[in-house]
Amino acid sequence: MADRPVLLLLPGLLCDARLWRDQVAALAPALRCVVADLTHDDTVAGMAARALAAVPGDVRLAVCGLSMGGYVAFEVMRRAAARVDRLALFDTSARPDTAEQSRRRRALLALSESGMFRGVTPRLLPQLLHPDHLGGELAAEVMAMAGRVGRAAFHRQQRAIMHRPDSRPDLPGIAVPTLVAVGEGDVLTPPHLAEEMAGLIPRARLARIAGAGHLPVMEKPAEANALLAEWLVAG
Repeated sequence: MADRPVLLLLPGLLCDARLWRDQVAALAPALRCVVADLTHDDTVAGMAARALAAVPGDVRLAVCGLSMGGYVAFEVMRRAAARVDRLALFDTSARPDTAEQSRRRRALLALSESGMFRGVTPRLLPQLLHPDHLGGELAAEVMAMAGRVGRAAFHRQQRAIMHRPDSRPDLPGIAVPTLVAVGEGDVLTPPHLAEEMAGLIPRARLARIAGAGHLPVMEKPAEANALLAEWLVAG
């Protein structure tokens, strides 16, 4: 059914389509869900161009990004705002990297380049998942997802993230219904960054998801799905 609305889903760092599995399962009967491949480009601009090319023409879009996917969503808005009917931002930030964040990214890149890519995700897991989800099946799925993305794509993604622009000046110009959601326990992009974005986007709704860290769409899928269902009909 080509006439179904399109939901463009933008994954985060070291994430693939598994990130959005539960959202696609819940929403696909009514929507055409397209998960962008953000593994091939080393700039946010390149990622956004590839994501838009996955839904060619003037098809109207609902755009949803998590973490790095949120950075790409901002670039999609800069490039193709006229195509976007609504925007959802999970566990992301409109700010550019700080010097300390870039330093930590370079340290992870150095670890990976030394042949220890498999050591990267265990170091990241406590920042990605709420403590309640560490060590179980969900943690194993996050590790497997990172393994599928692989070292070369990880390097490209980190370079893109480090050089992303400051999107805060663009926020007041976002005119579509916008969901800004964040896990209460997110230590990578804490709730105050979501509050900042929601305060600057005119038609934003802020939602905090209890019991979740940086990946609430995997950690608390029912709650995330309910928020998206409400967002998709918001006026």
